[in-house]
Amino acid sequence: MALLPTLSYEYTEREVTDTFRGYNHQLKIDEGEFYDMRNLTSAHFPLLANRKKRGRVGTLQAPGGLLAKEKLAWVDDGTLFVDGAATPLTGLSAGKKQLVSMGAYIVVFPDKKYFNTADAADRGSLEALYTSAGAVEYTLCRVDGTEYQRPTVSETAPENPENAALWIDTAKEKHVLKQWSAAMSEWSEIPTVYTKLRFRSEGELPALFRRFDGVSISGAAPSGINGDKVLCAVGGGGGVIDYIVVTGLLEQAETQTEGSVRIERSVPAMDFVIECQNRLWGCRYGTENGKNLNELYCCALGDFKNWRQYMGLSTDSWTASVGSDGPWTGAVSYLGCPMFFKENRIHRVAISSAGAHAISETVCRGVQEGSAQSLQVVNETLFYKSRSDVCIYQGGFPQSISAPLGDELFSDAAAGAAGDRYYISMRGADGVCSLFVYDIRHGLWMREDELHAEAFARLGDELYALTDDGTLLALLGTDGESEPFVDWEAETGLLSYQHPDRKYVSRFNLRLCLEEGAELSVYLMYDSDGTWVRQGRIRVKGTRTVTLPIRPRRCDHLRMRLAGRGEVRLYSIAKILTFGSDVG
Repeated sequence: MALLPTLSYEYTEREVTDTFRGYNHQLKIDEGEFYDMRNLTSAHFPLLANRKKRGRVGTLQAPGGLLAKEKLAWVDDGTLFVDGAATPLTGLSAGKKQLVSMGAYIVVFPDKKYFNTADAADRGSLEALYTSAGAVEYTLCRVDGTEYQRPTVSETAPENPENAALWIDTAKEKHVLKQWSAAMSEWSEIPTVYTKLRFRSEGELPALFRRFDGVSISGAAPSGINGDKVLCAVGGGGGVIDYIVVTGLLEQAETQTEGSVRIERSVPAMDFVIECQNRLWGCRYGTENGKNLNELYCCALGDFKNWRQYMGLSTDSWTASVGSDGPWTGAVSYLGCPMFFKENRIHRVAISSAGAHAISETVCRGVQEGSAQSLQVVNETLFYKSRSDVCIYQGGFPQSISAPLGDELFSDAAAGAAGDRYYISMRGADGVCSLFVYDIRHGLWMREDELHAEAFARLGDELYALTDDGTLLALLGTDGESEPFVDWEAETGLLSYQHPDRKYVSRFNLRLCLEEGAELSVYLMYDSDGTWVRQGRIRVKGTRTVTLPIRPRRCDHLRMRLAGRGEVRLYSIAKILTFGSDVG
């Protein structure tokens, strides 16, 4: 009886990946993660899908900044635009701007200009300067500007004074104004004394200043008038005569005919400015007029024009010095508190209802220099780019979330937020930019493309991005001219071909849905030889779900790249494992 050879039977089994966990640029990654990708989104998690088509809103000639209020606003070629229309606020300097929203106002730094979006006539400069021309008259007065009768000036009290008579007591170094009370039979000190300054300004003075402005006065003949003052009254005295009232004791009325009086309301130069609790807050590091500055500031409550208004009230302006070294790198309002960053510090200001604001300091990873625009709040969590990674902050110490981005160092980051997603555009060490998206709900990263955004702004459910070449894009495609299609790619990590127990991959089955006009190509790279070999291509005439089989050749390991155009939904990738023979 002849014996026939026994053929070994090949058993097969299937491993299916149907949950795709996004971008992971590390050497060892899990099934369902991708070492590299382009223009993909987590919006349809756990499926793999391409991002939405973007809308091209327009092109700016000389972009300077972007802001979203009830309408979108930006600066282009020195002019502020609101909802696409030019405003009367023109003549802004060239370069990047910080556009800060406070109520109906847009405040532009470093130009220190403002614009009321509800009243176009309400616009101008935060600062004001008046220099007198002609004679300046000085008289002793009450807080409302009504003048006192001429006082007696002496070291001893006048004899037999009438009721309400005034006496300037010069017996001590500090002269004081006193008033006689016939009912009390004594001289009572008037605690605060005021001086009225009258100018021939033809309405210019009251147009520039208002009551309670904090100003600096110089050049006044009575030396006690010079220095930092609060304007207690501002008005016109009839005809071309205008006046201001400030604190200061004047022993006798006088008229200044030589020199000029300079009245200035100024705003400090600041590196970063934010709005928090109806105030603007800013920071400054550097040298100014030979003085080293490392300070924090805030304006008077509800008044962004006044940064030196000191009246002893809780609504006053505020300035504080900080001891930590290094330049400021960013600022943000978070959980009702202003926060200021250096690369290795976070300074948090606790706002006091009494005006005694307190600064706390946390030594930790701060914002990377040049990445101030990366500060963004998503679902009550603060995100930002530090020198080494992307961090989240919830009030304690920052935590890194950027391990999937790999070991590459990024810089020059700007970010925006829409829904549960944090969009961050960063420049790699090789100079190539990348737009990454972090899905806070699912805790995964996606990479879109090489878009480098200078600024982001969210208006409603749309996220706008202003690119470095001046293009204004609607990233979610609800505004502007839509792009015709989206090209996308996804590249896996190393896929081990040879498995234990004589198992090897004999086929990949891809289950996906393509819309009409879309196409997909599949490439494999064997044993890291640097060559991508196309294994299959598919186009569909209508929207439908297909299964695409891919048969690789035998190798030690491989990578897979999916590249397509148009709408795609990848449901699963199945590996068919075959049990080979001992000699196979």
